[in-house]
Amino acid sequence: MNSSPAATLGLRQLLEQEGRERLVLLLNHVLASEPVAPARLQPHAGRRLRVVAEGWPQLLALLVPQPQPLEVLVTPAGLLELCPVQAPQDPPSPADLEVVVDSHDPLGLATRVLSGGTPQLQLAGDAQFAADVNWLADNLRWDVAADLERLFGPVPAEQLRTWGQALARALREAVLRWGGRVGAG
Repeated sequence: MNSSPAATLGLRQLLEQEGRERLVLLLNHVLASEPVAPARLQPHAGRRLRVVAEGWPQLLALLVPQPQPLEVLVTPAGLLELCPVQAPQDPPSPADLEVVVDSHDPLGLATRVLSGGTPQLQLAGDAQFAADVNWLADNLRWDVAADLERLFGPVPAEQLRTWGQALARALREAVLRWGGRVGAG
């Protein structure tokens, strides 16, 4: 088995790319679930959107590297398409809109978003594009419970939702306790 640093880097890049692709699929699923959402993005077809995680905790970075910026293009259908990966020596293509997500508390961010809250965002770029993306962030929510119910039926979906909430609370409490111990030590 090859466990050289180059092989590890290649695997990490592959996993990051897979994660980006899955995230874009999820975002498109949420966009498509509300017909007004793609309609708001259609006028921005061909425009580039860059999402940057800012404030990644240094302690967490020891285990999980800070996510690289997510770059997507708006399609004529008003959905998102992952931008092609650029060669490291190429200068980054300019984004029409940059969205900075406060990620100092990634678990809290995920919990807030999954429970219907709005993440803290900073938008810079085209004013109308920013207004539409901000509207989407304020008004769209992933209905996890409805998706689970479609997949598993109402009773198992409710149990999965309850377990997920309990797991999120337990993880958040564990991270807070662990962070308190490290900060005190």
